[in-house]
Amino acid sequence: MISRTFRSLVAASAALAVAGLSMFATAAADAGGGGRHGGPAVRPTVVLVHGAFADGSGFNAVSSRLVRDGYPVVAAANPLHGVASDAAQLDALLDSIEGPIVLVGHSYGGIVMSAAARGNENVQALVYVAAYIPETGETAVELTGKFPGSTVAESLKPVPLPGGQVDLYIDPAVFHPRFAADLPAKDAALYAITQRPVTDVALAEPAAGVQAWHEIPSYTLISGADKIIPPAAQRFMAERAGSTVQTVRGASHMVFASHPGTTVSFIERAARETGR
Repeated sequence: MISRTFRSLVAASAALAVAGLSMFATAAADAGGGGRHGGPAVRPTVVLVHGAFADGSGFNAVSSRLVRDGYPVVAAANPLHGVASDAAQLDALLDSIEGPIVLVGHSYGGIVMSAAARGNENVQALVYVAAYIPETGETAVELTGKFPGSTVAESLKPVPLPGGQVDLYIDPAVFHPRFAADLPAKDAALYAITQRPVTDVALAEPAAGVQAWHEIPSYTLISGADKIIPPAAQRFMAERAGSTVQTVRGASHMVFASHPGTTVSFIERAARETGR
């Protein structure tokens, strides 16, 4: 009896799975999917990589607009523990995605994706949003201090961990003026509450190996009033990488949250211009 019931459940599950796949395929075609047998080009999956002192929910306004425009979206969970280990986790996620990918990284997420995308033929564009674009051997700490204007060092609230490492938070008292100045205070307060810490080790770990921007077209959205990564540092890195650049005047480090429409337009531009 139990055996027959189990077989029935398996059969029902299989039928539902087939139906679900058919519905997914239909929805993808309606959203502009396909790309085979003369159909419309497949829209790339946009993978969003958050940085330090943030999480994937910060991309909500960006994600909803991309989905509305027909793009599949994945918001990666960035552990913020170390460049190499974080990149390995993102690399595994990218390998699970079929078809073309536009990879978007904010802040420290730029360092992670520059390593994770290396050698991945599905990644058609790298979009850096107020992000680090490292060269081999560089660290987030080094790039932050390369030009004057960052307030991050005096904004950190350290939490020592049992193993000897330190978790770093942005002090909620200064989160709004220094990290998210162009957002309403009530929104900045919520982002301060939900921020995720980055380890001191991660910010001091050098980028290793050939960085993906040497091989993959890059796009850089510069936040023009950034008090975390100075705009001059963002411009320096973008020019060195040969990026297509757009500057959002007056934007804070959380430009993707304060200017989601501009951010989405920039991501979609990268998708169109590098589409295969």
